[in-house]
Amino acid sequence: MLNVPPQAFPAPGSQQRAAAGGRGKVPLKPGRSLMDWIRLTKSGKDMAGLKGRLIEVTEDELAKHNKKEDCWICIRGFVYNVTPYMEYHPGGEDELMKAAGTDGTDLFDQVHRWVNYESMLKECLVGRMAAKLIAAPKEITSVSEEKKHLNGMLPEKKVLGASSKDLTPSYDWFQTDSLIAIVIYTKQKDMNAELVILDCEDKRLRGEIIVDGYSYLLEVDLDQAIQEDMAVNIAEKVGKVEIILKKKDKVHWKILGQPLENHNTFMKRTDRGLFYRKCKLVSKTEVTHDTKLFCLLLPKSTHLRVPTGQHVYLKQIIAGTEVVKPYTPVLPFLPLDFQEPSGHDNAYIYLMIKIYSCGLFTQALDHLQIGDYISVSNPEGSFKKSQVQTSEDLFLLAAGTGFTPMVKLLNFALTEVSCLRTVKLIFFNRTEDDILWRNQLEQLALKDERFEVQFILSQPIRDWVGKQGMISSSLLSEFVKRSRKDSKVLICICGPAPFTEQGVQYLKDLGYSQEEVHPFIA
Repeated sequence: MLNVPPQAFPAPGSQQRAAAGGRGKVPLKPGRSLMDWIRLTKSGKDMAGLKGRLIEVTEDELAKHNKKEDCWICIRGFVYNVTPYMEYHPGGEDELMKAAGTDGTDLFDQVHRWVNYESMLKECLVGRMAAKLIAAPKEITSVSEEKKHLNGMLPEKKVLGASSKDLTPSYDWFQTDSLIAIVIYTKQKDMNAELVILDCEDKRLRGEIIVDGYSYLLEVDLDQAIQEDMAVNIAEKVGKVEIILKKKDKVHWKILGQPLENHNTFMKRTDRGLFYRKCKLVSKTEVTHDTKLFCLLLPKSTHLRVPTGQHVYLKQIIAGTEVVKPYTPVLPFLPLDFQEPSGHDNAYIYLMIKIYSCGLFTQALDHLQIGDYISVSNPEGSFKKSQVQTSEDLFLLAAGTGFTPMVKLLNFALTEVSCLRTVKLIFFNRTEDDILWRNQLEQLALKDERFEVQFILSQPIRDWVGKQGMISSSLLSEFVKRSRKDSKVLICICGPAPFTEQGVQYLKDLGYSQEEVHPFIA
């Protein structure tokens, strides 16, 4: 929904081009890139300004360091001297100054929750906040323990917020000679495979169930070894999830396993933290002169479906520093036969990524060899398919690789939403050579009379006969029109920060409501 402030729109240079809560990138001085910052942190320079000492920081002391030339910020109880980082911050000095001399945890979580600040700022660590000033932990209310053991394991549920108690999932487990069945009762109707995320590595089982904006976690160190292949069965109408594990040895299990720290907890999804698994790069194909399609293979013991309109984070260690970036998975191609992808396709994640000549992260991605591994997070995002299912006209405004969230959205709209009368993609690029999947889009327009694509170029060559220009009120008034006066419309937009910000404002000026516009944010 269009319920984010203008500064929360995508930043140029990233796939989704925005961080949650968002901020735009600012031009950095030469020699102030991420790699330059990494080099500086490894130079031996006293970044914290304390000659290697760690101190306890009071609230009064923290407040004194609130200037650009002397800036300390607290994140989760740890204080960092970010003064040397000012000129390296992609969001600019003003963004850092919003938290100067204060506890910036909430602001950080709004904008950078997925960034590993401990790695980026480890050389800037001043010390801990004084114990009495550490913010109280997020409220977690314990639910009375189960009166009975579940086949030997006593779960301890933790619920965030009293209002969630009635929705708290529960689980039980059963076994045969060869199988273990874990049954999770989600108490949620319309449960589906996209809401279940399952990973198992070295007997450590992690199962996460998404229930509205909450996350239920089952996490145990299994009593015995299991085979790699697992099955997930879902009774959608009653919200029951069944996880089938195959025993490696046909022995009787006395208990399911040892519960880990966050086992059987239920909390807001945004408080859960990101979980990563290593995926193998199996192919890398050229899409345009500077964009490639990466195919990643999920581990055999992982069940993961990335919902339409959601993104994942990729994590790489570059020069000893952990770097994370968001990307929206696409399909391997636009299905022109309007058939659902086969179940085998669920083992893969496809990412369409623009390789920047000076981009530290994308250059590292491009240098990955077939067979190399990269860490991929659980999906995130606020988009809901119901927004499309209740619409009659769907308009997709994309610039460059802002096209990526539109790929699955197009497929879903044309294959599963019968009430749609029109589906129109307005695709902005600089030149013809920059247009992603142009032939496939043109073929799709011929296949389905509901679909129309309009290419708009900002720097066309002389023989271009199509539309040219930048996003503007006049262009949008020409191409974004309800099929009927009272049509229910949804307009999705993704691209660089100025594109998204201007587009949303133009749509507002043209009379479209907040509920009718969805800017994609990662």
